[in-house]
Amino acid sequence: MTPPSPGSWHWLDRAGLQLVVDALRRQGHRVIGPQVADGAIVLRDLASVTDLPTGWLDDQDGGSYRLRHDPTAGTFDHVVGPHSLKNFLFPARETVASFARDDGTWTQAPRSAAESPLAVLGVRGCDLAALAVQDRVFLGSGYVDEAYKARRERLFLVAVNCRRAAATCFCHSMGCGPSAGPVFDLALTEIGNRFACEVGSDHGAAVLAAASEAGAVLAACTASEIDAAGAVPRDLGSRMHARQTVNDTPSPRSLDTHGIRDLLMRNLEHPQWDEVASRCLSCTNCTLVCPTCFCSSVQEVADLSGDQVDRERHWASCFSLDHARMHGQSVRSSTASRYRQWLIHKFATWIDQFDTSGCTGCGRCITWCPVGIDVTREIAAIRATDGAAAPETGRGTS
Repeated sequence: MTPPSPGSWHWLDRAGLQLVVDALRRQGHRVIGPQVADGAIVLRDLASVTDLPTGWLDDQDGGSYRLRHDPTAGTFDHVVGPHSLKNFLFPARETVASFARDDGTWTQAPRSAAESPLAVLGVRGCDLAALAVQDRVFLGSGYVDEAYKARRERLFLVAVNCRRAAATCFCHSMGCGPSAGPVFDLALTEIGNRFACEVGSDHGAAVLAAASEAGAVLAACTASEIDAAGAVPRDLGSRMHARQTVNDTPSPRSLDTHGIRDLLMRNLEHPQWDEVASRCLSCTNCTLVCPTCFCSSVQEVADLSGDQVDRERHWASCFSLDHARMHGQSVRSSTASRYRQWLIHKFATWIDQFDTSGCTGCGRCITWCPVGIDVTREIAAIRATDGAAAPETGRGTS
């Protein structure tokens, strides 16, 4: 057997995939993987590959998510659910400091022991791209988030190349899929009842070697087999670009990103902001499921005695009134102004901040919006009337 090394490809069956999971658990990793729960495919602790959603598909559209069983579906033929890597690297709520009072003196408790390293199975190209975006936010902006850094440095990624798209997917428009990459430890392409496994790092090679020592049968992929595996996401991408029906699902979305920053910045008073505001509930769902949104707030939480206080960081959203509260009132009091803030930051000023868009085309904001607001259609509506007569200044956007 050719020993695993970065860049090598090996065939892996389901029993071998279980041995990969076992090897990671022996190394002390908390293994997370997709599973069916509460009517969705979510990321949760994984001990056995029998818990993976083999035979399940997700039908997604604006404001709609439904699971259906299909005995011909593979293990990873679902797309993305409401969870992403953000849920684990930048959790929705975490204690950042603890303080205790004893005889009138306050002391800060030492940091808790380090968490177990994470290994996440089934990560898609759009979420790997989102991880790169969050790395820039939390690690590359000059202000390092130490909690995120500690989790990120010990993260093990088992990526999956997509062979199916949902109607809400537009990763191809953002250059973020459907191929996984380029940063992963192992990447799987499902073909028949086995997986073509690409090794992406030394750690990935070591884990695959440990699985082999435990009994996993690894056969080196031939050059033609590697080409066939690479063609799976390439062919899907071609069909997505052509807006063709993919595996009996409605054709995926697309987004014209040409000059998108300048398009949005010169249309700050476009009437589309008021039109979308008439439908938007300001529920914050889109920011909660977005894999790149990073806004947070901090609050002190005391026990009933008042002698123990935890400082907690929790997710925040620019759709809430308090997010823009200054001098006792919100400076973005209308729904139109809050939606505009979110969309323009995601697709325009994020580029100014981080030299990249804040969107990876995963489509979650479309699927999980209760009223089915579609960001691709909102931007297309602005583009279609770009340069039209300017509306009344300030109309409904403050």
